[in-house]
Amino acid sequence: MSMIKWQTKFWAGAAFLLPFAPALYLQGQLTRKRVGVLPGAGGDTVGVTSSEADPASLFVIGESTVAGLGARTHQQALAGQFAIRLAERIERPVRWTVLGKNGVTARRTIDELVPNMPKGPFDYILIALGGNDVLKISSPKKWRNDMTEFLGIMRDANPSATIFLANCPMIKASTAIPQPIRGILWELSKMHDENIKEFTAKMERVYYYHQPRKLEVEGFFADGIHPSERGYSDWTEAMMKFFDENYKW
Repeated sequence: MSMIKWQTKFWAGAAFLLPFAPALYLQGQLTRKRVGVLPGAGGDTVGVTSSEADPASLFVIGESTVAGLGARTHQQALAGQFAIRLAERIERPVRWTVLGKNGVTARRTIDELVPNMPKGPFDYILIALGGNDVLKISSPKKWRNDMTEFLGIMRDANPSATIFLANCPMIKASTAIPQPIRGILWELSKMHDENIKEFTAKMERVYYYHQPRKLEVEGFFADGIHPSERGYSDWTEAMMKFFDENYKW
């Protein structure tokens, strides 16, 4: 029933907005031009939290936040910051590997990133997707189908891994996306959040970080869309606290 409700809401919204599509498209293009595109993080795409023996392995895959837009190096971006906090929880060093690409949806991740995945299996996987499925207006059905397929691929390649998923984007907090586009995309992001909460709930060792109720905006963004280095630090800390409090992982 949830999928029928979400699809109905999605298509009803699309029909309502159709007359305004040219103006919304122009606003989107102007916003993209004004914001520009940050470079991805520099440095190695493989790292380790300490030189101690027997590190656990972490694979981080996904969109621009995995590519590290807004940070100087991957150590200061999503992968490195998440690895530090994971190492604290498991009391063991973590060796991390990053595979990210700006602009990818879940479908493009399957098509473009999966063929380039390093050999595993990995002990832990962090997936950060959803931003581009919102920005490119993926329907709830497409989002679910593509993510279910992708998670199946990741599970087949890493049978015993613990899989973490970052939240769908907090569009409402973006300082770079103007209204009314921001409000429209926020409604879709909330639908995708509820959707992925539902279909991952019964998956074994798959843990989704729900959209937080509050986000401390000050210092979080590098460009109004992507996290800054402080933003990556704050985000990964909030994620790990949520996983600690809500799952037995």
